[in-house]
Amino acid sequence: MADHKAAGMTRRERYEAHQRRRSLVIATISTVTVVAAIYFLVPLAPGWSKVQQSFFNGETLVKTFPKLLEAFRINVMIFLWSAPAIAVLGLLIALARDAKSPALFPLRIFGAAFTDIFRGVPVILTVYLIGFGIPGLGLPRPWNSPYIWGSLALILTYSAYVAEIFRSGIDSVHHSQRAAALSLGLSERQVMRDVVLPQAIRNVVPSQMNMLIALQKDVSLLSFIGPVEIFRQAGVFKSLLANFTPYVGAAIIFLIVTIPATRYADHLMARQMRERR
Repeated sequence: MADHKAAGMTRRERYEAHQRRRSLVIATISTVTVVAAIYFLVPLAPGWSKVQQSFFNGETLVKTFPKLLEAFRINVMIFLWSAPAIAVLGLLIALARDAKSPALFPLRIFGAAFTDIFRGVPVILTVYLIGFGIPGLGLPRPWNSPYIWGSLALILTYSAYVAEIFRSGIDSVHHSQRAAALSLGLSERQVMRDVVLPQAIRNVVPSQMNMLIALQKDVSLLSFIGPVEIFRQAGVFKSLLANFTPYVGAAIIFLIVTIPATRYADHLMARQMRERR
């Protein structure tokens, strides 16, 4: 049956099938070579035994992994309440920057200043300034909580990036569609709500997925202002046990979450590319 099918292939199809087989063989050989080189050469390094004991200690990993998982729940909680706020604020900033009316010019200036400031300052600096600065005003509990102000720092920073992604989605909708909707009697607000935004949001879903993955990782930056989340917990274990393996355990937990999310984002981007062809 396969021969029958191959016999029915065009010359171009046979060439492309040959190229695919050739690429697969080359990729397999190169991958096996690199993995074998790492497997055999790294242990030959003079300090490998110390590194293995400090970073890949199985006993320490088994002992600390459950506590790390428990601490990771705090990362997930911060992520879950920050992500919706980032989406809403980012969309509002994007709409502010897209305001067409001259009367709304101050709003455009505010949107531009917001994105310039929070994209220009490193995330860790924003976390420090807000996380230590605002509670320093002497606010009573619970308003001096690092969870609140650390989350606010993440929300402000990520909203600036998310706003730009939304804005690129809005710009990707051809202006002729706005013109056509306006010619049908729709107001500017209706055009944005019913015509532009549905397409813009759909166009930027893959990019926003990447921002969610980055946010999940950057939640760990809040450990510098107090919350005992997974990174802080790994640091505590490192100090107690004089071993870096808990950091490797934390990395494993992050990878369990982020690799499927990354693959899904890649899948969405590939599907979007196919639809545009």
